[in-house]
Amino acid sequence: MKQVSRCSGISSGFRVFFIFSAILALTSSALAGSGQLTSNPSDVNLGSVQVGSSQTQSLTLTNVGSSRLIITQATPSLAGFALTGLSYPVTLYAGQSVSCNVSFNPQSAVTSSGSVAITFHNRHNTAPYTMTVPVSGTGVTPGQLTSAPASLSFGSVTVGSNQSLSETVTNTGGSSVTISQAAISGVGFSLSGITAPVTLTAGQSTSFTVMFTPASAASVTGNVTITSNASNPTLTTPVSGTGVAAGTLGSNPTSLSFGSVTVGSNQSQSGTVTNTGGSSVTISQIAISGTGFTLSGSTAPVTLTAAQSAPFTLLFTPASAASVTGNVAITSNASNPTLTTPVSGTGVAAGTLGSNPTSLSFGSVTVGSNQSLSETVTNTGGSSVTISQVAISGSGFSRSGITAPVTLTAGQSTSFTVTFTPASAASVTGNVTITSTASNPTLTIPLSGTGTAAAGQLTVTPTTLSLGSVVVGTSGTSSGSLTASGANVTVTAASSNNSVFSVNGLSLPATIPAGQSVSFTVTFSPQTAGAATGVLTFSSNAQPSSTAETLTGTGTAAPTYAVNLSWSASTSSDISGYNVYRAVYVNSCGSFSKINSALNTSMLYTDTVVVDGTSYCYATTAVNSSNEESGYSNIVSNVEVPAP
Repeated sequence: MKQVSRCSGISSGFRVFFIFSAILALTSSALAGSGQLTSNPSDVNLGSVQVGSSQTQSLTLTNVGSSRLIITQATPSLAGFALTGLSYPVTLYAGQSVSCNVSFNPQSAVTSSGSVAITFHNRHNTAPYTMTVPVSGTGVTPGQLTSAPASLSFGSVTVGSNQSLSETVTNTGGSSVTISQAAISGVGFSLSGITAPVTLTAGQSTSFTVMFTPASAASVTGNVTITSNASNPTLTTPVSGTGVAAGTLGSNPTSLSFGSVTVGSNQSQSGTVTNTGGSSVTISQIAISGTGFTLSGSTAPVTLTAAQSAPFTLLFTPASAASVTGNVAITSNASNPTLTTPVSGTGVAAGTLGSNPTSLSFGSVTVGSNQSLSETVTNTGGSSVTISQVAISGSGFSRSGITAPVTLTAGQSTSFTVTFTPASAASVTGNVTITSTASNPTLTIPLSGTGTAAAGQLTVTPTTLSLGSVVVGTSGTSSGSLTASGANVTVTAASSNNSVFSVNGLSLPATIPAGQSVSFTVTFSPQTAGAATGVLTFSSNAQPSSTAETLTGTGTAAPTYAVNLSWSASTSSDISGYNVYRAVYVNSCGSFSKINSALNTSMLYTDTVVVDGTSYCYATTAVNSSNEESGYSNIVSNVEVPAP
């Protein structure tokens, strides 16, 4: 070889070593005669390049030898690499350079290492030389964004509150991605924790928060939209949620009334608590107040979902005869944290029967005739009583007007008649026995009467009773007497046919022994002026059975009074008139008020607006032409208006 021959004086061993070293050096530079080719850079690393795109790097080739070189070809060893920018052949003189480009266009995501072989020869067109420039690069997939989770569902959220969920966006591609915008849509949704622009390298993630604050009870959807330069430039993450009304408790019924319950017994009622809102409610406490009320059927804590109900039972066991009120108070985390249901009931005494009168005395009744008396039985307790039987004993006694069973509510009465029909001249006793469900299950009413052989007679004195003149609105009284003769007489009734006359002083029935008298009083209460008459009739077992007395009286109008006043003229000049003042007198004069409607020009005044039976005080004042008023004159006190 000529290269070897130039190295005269060098032993053959050294010549072999030199040739081996030169061959190794051809990877970064090559010799051709006295020309030498080098590259800058000596190796080309194009880094990471997205699959489907390309990356280019400049390469400078220099002839560092002393003679001309001619580049004829550049061949890459791997697909995807290329050397461009040269128009072959390229002639480089000593010290001359040429620039070209090495490009990398990866077709898959792999790391590639190869070389570009540059072929050249010297000016004498000797055998070609090859310089190898190492090249490398990595194909990477394009940047791509994914979201985790792929959608956000907030479920049910109470209106007025909020809920947050975390979202992560990851660059799952092989190249960096820049997020230019992060937006959210949908009423009530908001975004925080991310501010564009954000650059994510391959495999890098960023997280942010989505909050749902519903404004109304409704289902809402929206999207988180991420805009970037990724292969998927718009990443959409669906969001959804439902606004629900706050949990609210309601009771049915809204109040519980037990009415009347007999002391010693009990009564129960049921109620229901319902969550009428849209979110769950937890009841933490159920309390009852009010003497005699107890609660069962529901134990806290209790959680009610939307529209769910919980029943409870309330028992009223009154301890005494009285009205009782209270409340069922339910404490929860509802929008109405305390739900109050009023409760009420009345403890009533057990039904008890009473009779009026407590006994029936018929007095003397002529054999062959009869006499009837009325009896009233009343339920004086607080609960209903059912009469199951009414029995009567005693010779000559009978009853009518009542048929068992009879139910009497609290305070209710029933009346019946007992008749005595004596069969002989003798005294007889008996009983009316009433059997019932009352606290006194057997009520006994004693009966007595005497059969007499002949009927007595009843006379009234005077036969005409005059009540005289009585002022309208007041009353007057006068007395009379009843006398029995021939036999005892029992008076059973006394009535007037005119309501202005009334009789009292007799407790009926009244038995008058033969030859004796009883007194009575008649009261006359006229409502209008004028004469009034009436008839007072007494019913008895005498013969005849009724005795009458004529009543007379005259109603007279109540008198009317006025107070006449006079006074001495004022000694002051320029007096236009006088004012009159009046006050009520009770131990002393009260507050004065003017009673004249216009200025009084004389020294006389008549007060016609006075009340009978009332005392007054009077005073006057003088008024001049400038309408100036003097103080009170001397005061006249305790002027009495007579009572009617």
